[in-house]
Amino acid sequence: MTSVTVNGRSYQRSAQPVVVVCIDGSEPGYIESAVATGRAPFLARMLKDGTNRLAQCVVPSFTNPNNLSIVTGAPPKVHGICGNFFYDPESGTEVMMNDPKFLRARTIFKAFQEQGAKIAVVTAKDKLRRLLGHELEIGPDRAICFSSELADKASLSENGIENVLDLVGLPLPDVYSAGLSEFVFAAGVKLMERDRPDLMYLSTTDYIQHKHAPGTPVANDFYAMMDGYLAQLDALGAVIAVTADHGMNAKHDSRGAPDVIYLQDLLDGWLGKDAVRVILPITDPYVVHHGALGSFATIYLPSGSSVPELLDRLRTVPGIDLALSRSEGCARFELPEDRTGDVIVVSTAHKVLGTSADRHDLSGLTEPLRSHGGVSEQTVPLVLNRPTDLPAGAKLRNFDIFDVALNHAR
Repeated sequence: MTSVTVNGRSYQRSAQPVVVVCIDGSEPGYIESAVATGRAPFLARMLKDGTNRLAQCVVPSFTNPNNLSIVTGAPPKVHGICGNFFYDPESGTEVMMNDPKFLRARTIFKAFQEQGAKIAVVTAKDKLRRLLGHELEIGPDRAICFSSELADKASLSENGIENVLDLVGLPLPDVYSAGLSEFVFAAGVKLMERDRPDLMYLSTTDYIQHKHAPGTPVANDFYAMMDGYLAQLDALGAVIAVTADHGMNAKHDSRGAPDVIYLQDLLDGWLGKDAVRVILPITDPYVVHHGALGSFATIYLPSGSSVPELLDRLRTVPGIDLALSRSEGCARFELPEDRTGDVIVVSTAHKVLGTSADRHDLSGLTEPLRSHGGVSEQTVPLVLNRPTDLPAGAKLRNFDIFDVALNHAR
């Protein structure tokens, strides 16, 4: 087998196709609860006869940093993607981190393609598609990369595939639906049947997990759906490795209202109106199900401000788990210092952080808020349909998933 090295890690090419699945927002308990109902027999077999471990995700426990860590095998300090959204001091603007120009490392897909491997990437939301497909030579026999969200617009030149709706046999799903993730799995099965790619990456959306806790009927329906498609991939001979980008927690009070610390309002009261800038890296174009409320924030201070003094004050606020300087926080969470504020704030398990109350549209929260971003959402599953030779006490990160699937599966 050919060895492929990327970002300092070596991977062995597998004789079987390898499918890595990132279930967005899948905290431990979702899979187990679905299995307990008897409606997820393939997942039950994975847990019993394959590999069933827990891993730690990247903090901030958001979509972009973790997906890019998974597909580069490295933390954000290496690949540079430290949020869905950040403040760019050079331009003085707040921008999405969807543009591949922000990526500082090669993906595993690119390294394998250079060795002749055929690649397929299907993601739920198009915000990730360009990052995941960065530098790939796109084409039907080289790499296919598209999103469920824009499946109807996929083209040979941009995505390596056309007529996706006809291939998959499903209508274009709504971006705020379980169907967006189902389309990912259905497409994965069709591509495996038709093209048999060497490496496939399937990445879902956490729309369901933001609204429904483990063991609830809707959550069990979602995992039962997934079970059927994974069973089909297994029948096609694939090594299947499943993890998550982050977990999820209830973030509401006893009345069901979001339990929020509005940092910008708090700091405006302490230091003066707009004296500091609060950035919420959870922010992305799809905020209906979380209102841009998560458990991680960074703060940019004016020149000459006393960081230690502010940290001391923040640490007295109920609901704040951690208040760290840039250097402390970036060292602890392996983040790039040049893309992080002067102060990092992480809230406790059931609190979220906002900017100002009048800047968050919460009208889309039809269920009590569940969200993520902090260390309390760091634990995620790492499950394979094959046994592995991993040591019993091995400490795993979610971005070890390709290493486990390619180097340790039996």
